[in-house]
Amino acid sequence: MSNVTLNVKGMSCNHCVKSVEEAVKNAGANGQVDLAAGTVAVEYNEQAVTVDQIKAAIEDQGYDVV
Repeated sequence: MSNVTLNVKGMSCNHCVKSVEEAVKNAGANGQVDLAAGTVAVEYNEQAVTVDQIKAAIEDQGYDVV
């Protein structure tokens, strides 16, 4: 398993947290959002999903990954 922390812009509430964590899960990874820091810590299997796919899943929810 690999780990990466992504900076996500546009999160402001618990609904945002759930949306981002669900998007990461649907992409095939596990994510833990830190709302105050504006980040999501992602654990993923690099054989099954790429960081770009995870970023795209988050961006599809309307957030910016920087």
